[in-house]
Amino acid sequence: MDYKIAIAKLLSEHIEALSYEEILNLVEHPKNKDMGDFAFPCFKLAQAYRKAPVKIAEDLKLALASNEIFENVTAVSGFLNFTLNQEHFIKTILTEVLTQGADYGKSTIGEQKKVIVEYSSVNIAKPFHMGHIRSTMIGESLNRIYKFLGYDTVAINHLGDYGTQFGKLIVAYKLWGNKEVIEADPINELLKIYVRFHNEAEEKPELDDEARAWFTKLENSDEEAVELWTMFKEMSLKVFDRVYGLLGVTFDSYAGESFYSDKMPGILTELRTKHIVQKSEGAEIVDLEPYGMPPALITKKDGSSLYMTRDLAAAKFRKDYYNFDKNIYVVGSAQKLHFQQWIKIIELMGYAWHKDCIHVEFGMVSLEEGSLSTRKGQVVFLEDVLQKAIEQTQSIINEKNPNLVGKEEVARQVGVGAVVFQELYTSRTKDYSFSLEKTLSFDGETGPYVQYTHARACSVLRKAGSTEAIEISKIDFSKLDDEASKEVVRLLSKYNESIVIAHRNYEPHTIARFVVELAQNFNRFYHDNPILVDDENVKTARLAIVKAVKIVIESALHLVCLEAPEQM
Repeated sequence: MDYKIAIAKLLSEHIEALSYEEILNLVEHPKNKDMGDFAFPCFKLAQAYRKAPVKIAEDLKLALASNEIFENVTAVSGFLNFTLNQEHFIKTILTEVLTQGADYGKSTIGEQKKVIVEYSSVNIAKPFHMGHIRSTMIGESLNRIYKFLGYDTVAINHLGDYGTQFGKLIVAYKLWGNKEVIEADPINELLKIYVRFHNEAEEKPELDDEARAWFTKLENSDEEAVELWTMFKEMSLKVFDRVYGLLGVTFDSYAGESFYSDKMPGILTELRTKHIVQKSEGAEIVDLEPYGMPPALITKKDGSSLYMTRDLAAAKFRKDYYNFDKNIYVVGSAQKLHFQQWIKIIELMGYAWHKDCIHVEFGMVSLEEGSLSTRKGQVVFLEDVLQKAIEQTQSIINEKNPNLVGKEEVARQVGVGAVVFQELYTSRTKDYSFSLEKTLSFDGETGPYVQYTHARACSVLRKAGSTEAIEISKIDFSKLDDEASKEVVRLLSKYNESIVIAHRNYEPHTIARFVVELAQNFNRFYHDNPILVDDENVKTARLAIVKAVKIVIESALHLVCLEAPEQM
């Protein structure tokens, strides 16, 4: 039972001036818990009813106070405050969690609408470094959240497998490359020659001209250029797949920039036919100054394409092929202007679906050692960070629980989960500094803390012999009348709401913070309430809370891309 919806429906029977949807949007949780569980502000009704909000709240109170789902209905300063009947509330929520299991919190809000989520989008022949974790994990989490809410999602890894950098890499390879050496350690060796190219090009600018010429050959399907480009791509993907495997990240499509190379001429023709582009010093641009933006470069002087051209072609293809309802791009805030430009160009082309293209921007991640940079070779590989986290977790397990069954697998789940959780616990719009020491803490607001809470719940259920379903008819919900129990159930009731908010704001950290709060309150409940007691009624009721919390923690951890070990 969704109490917010129930309250909105009851109110709509007595309020004609607002629609049900408007009423639902006004129902809120009071900031002060003493004011009740839900509140409805009556100020919007004052003009329609020609009454003071205080009087309207009093009238509504008289109409609703006798309903069995409420323990108390009060009118305070123009607000109608609802305190739920606690036994009814606890019984309803726990019954739903225990009955629905892994489906608790799901909804059909998505109605199978098609949603594309583009994320990670690593560059071929360059390191999968720590800076890529934000796009990768925010995107994977959003994909899972949208799917959980009933959307038909398509996860796309828009690989950076095209552009002038491949001309540079081809030149570097032909000058200094050794195929056998590169095959043994593809990313490191390709990075070495790429960095060397940039260092040498500072002294020999003609190398840049040669690189541009090779990229033009690649665009024109030159046999040697395509062969080398294919080799770089295949080598890189083997390494990337290893990292994605560690992270538990999967994609439905790896259609990168190169996939759209044969689709760009059509876009260019359309832009020219519709008189959207104009010549400027031999290049083609779209003048966006009337919209408060600098001109967008569409083709270079030599006719070669750019990110802008490819992004326009990709968006048009995705609309034609998938007919998306929403097209989400999880890309750093540094690209904000780029997205504003091409989305405006789609609008100028006459496509109403430009409004369905969403740039989900995020801040930068840095290490305690400083910011990350690929070009100068100052880079921290994400795989190295994950492996270090796994190794340190293994050491902690060997020290604290050396006889743990399957400790290598648990070390992977906890080590990788710790890194991912710190990423998603931070609001995506904020910059943050990554600290491995803080990340691996089993205290505080961390992944290992939440995973340990889940393992604790599993341990209690094993000791009680209650790992299977708990029989609802045998639960005496009146035994759960203490504040710690009530607070845990109150949080369980807000799970779906936290997911909906996360999807609406493109903010996985809403769920990460929810599950930390749930873990903290469950641990208070565990501390205050002995569970395996002699009184069977008390024991069964408290085990129901343990089971419900286990279900929701496991579900929430999945949405923020963590696994939930049953022993730690």
